[in-house]
Amino acid sequence: MRPFSALLFSITLIACETVTVPPLVEIPETGGLKMGATEVTNAQYEAFDPSHSTYRGYKGFSKADDEAVIMVSWEEADAYCKWLSRKTGRHFRLPTEAEWEHACRAGTATAYNTGETFPEEQWKVQKNTRDKEPVSLQVARFAPNAWGLYDMHGNVEEWCLDACSSSRALPSPSSPAATGDLRMVRGGSHNTPVEFLRSDSRSASLPEDRSVLLGFRIVEPAPEHPHERAGDIGPVFLEPIPYVIPPVDGTPFYAHNHQPAVTWTPEGTLLAVWFSTNAEAGREMVVLQSEFDGENWAPATLFCKVPGRNMTGSALLTLDSGEILHFQGVGDAGEWKDLALAMRRRSLDGRWSPLRYIEAEHGVRHQVIAGPVVTRDGRILLLCDAGPDGEAGTSLHISGDGGKTWEDTGSTIAGIHAGIVERADGSLMAYGRGNSIDGHMPCSISRDGGYTWTFSPTEFPPIGSGQRLVLKRLQEGPLMLCSFGADGLFAALSYDDGASWPVKKLLTDEVTRTLDGGAWTGSFTMDSAHAEPKGYLSCTQSPDGTIHLLSSRVHYRFNLEWLRQ
Repeated sequence: MRPFSALLFSITLIACETVTVPPLVEIPETGGLKMGATEVTNAQYEAFDPSHSTYRGYKGFSKADDEAVIMVSWEEADAYCKWLSRKTGRHFRLPTEAEWEHACRAGTATAYNTGETFPEEQWKVQKNTRDKEPVSLQVARFAPNAWGLYDMHGNVEEWCLDACSSSRALPSPSSPAATGDLRMVRGGSHNTPVEFLRSDSRSASLPEDRSVLLGFRIVEPAPEHPHERAGDIGPVFLEPIPYVIPPVDGTPFYAHNHQPAVTWTPEGTLLAVWFSTNAEAGREMVVLQSEFDGENWAPATLFCKVPGRNMTGSALLTLDSGEILHFQGVGDAGEWKDLALAMRRRSLDGRWSPLRYIEAEHGVRHQVIAGPVVTRDGRILLLCDAGPDGEAGTSLHISGDGGKTWEDTGSTIAGIHAGIVERADGSLMAYGRGNSIDGHMPCSISRDGGYTWTFSPTEFPPIGSGQRLVLKRLQEGPLMLCSFGADGLFAALSYDDGASWPVKKLLTDEVTRTLDGGAWTGSFTMDSAHAEPKGYLSCTQSPDGTIHLLSSRVHYRFNLEWLRQ
């Protein structure tokens, strides 16, 4: 039996952040599944949702950092697991009922893992109370079970992954219901008769339920494949594949497919969107979508359309909460000089809100560029072209309240189609197309949150028509620039926030291929010395570390270790 103090915490450094993973223990006879040694605490949960601190001491309960978090719905517990997965590149979720009971029993067949009775010295007001009596919810105060798990009986009830229907009897724990309007709860809690703390006691709640009785713990399933996790894969550069797959359901699909945006979803898929049109100023333009399940891109379906309006410019952003923001330019006629800026939000249940204007005046500064970012203090940064001219530069739009309200800073970044990152010192850095300085791609730096900028040349060649760059901070820490040079598409890495770029590599391998780049790119040949000559780039990174780079039609997959070779 290990003392709780010896379990410590797992720390993962990602993009200048420190993420604390709750202590885990491996559960025997599960093929490597690990479970939280304790329930998730206030301190751990508030790293995900700082606003939850307002529940500290609610009705006298759960005041300290090391007490079990309460007043958390099933959706919020699930969102915490997805957030922790994205931050660490690992896979966390709630336990199934079968996993929970197996872990609770720890090899016993009695009513409790302590025997047929539960020791009174571990009771926490184990009776029905009209007014619940406050009691400490500190985790790991008492000895763990035989497998090193604390508080499996009592303290707080724990959300499970399984669904349950209110219109039928409880399903078998070994064959849980896949759907239902309720979610299962196990373990019992304080202010509850002790018989509800038994290993086999089962309850359910509405998934939106928040209660002083309810908390949760996490599990980490064993990887499905060896070396599944980031850092264990080795260098990877996979076969480039098309992601623009014509629809099969009658969705409008035109000759010109261009301007992709891409994000990683909480469901573990890639979501890509782009416009399809006959002419870039056309009112027939639609925004299409496709999802990638790890092996195949689905045929395109309609993502967004305002009838009779031009729809140039889209961006996607997955927030730490698991919500996804979609930004969209919407014209009042055909020319994309006259776009307004709109946004909608996908909730945790997968439903999109209506498209609404966040900057309603039709005009310039509203052609959306893929690649919005969230700063360390929570501001959302959205870039848009400042005008239709290739030398117009890029505008910056900021939200400090999660996307509810927006401000155009009024400033202009050098170069259109810019990419932006936050540096370690809090300053912002952007690279763009056009507005070249001394024959080089321009760099823009802001030290006041994006309201004023200074400009200097980079070491990179300028890019031009049919080309859009990506500037991104990888989850491992370094900056990555993907752009175009004399031999085509390349990636560069910086370990000092853009002061130098010691790694520069063509995005190609030893195989000779002829590919269709779509849009303005067309057919091209890539080999060991030549890569795609042009394209509009968009990028995201999956939790396993794979970098997913989209050009106008082609999906590239590689990782940091391959770039470092």
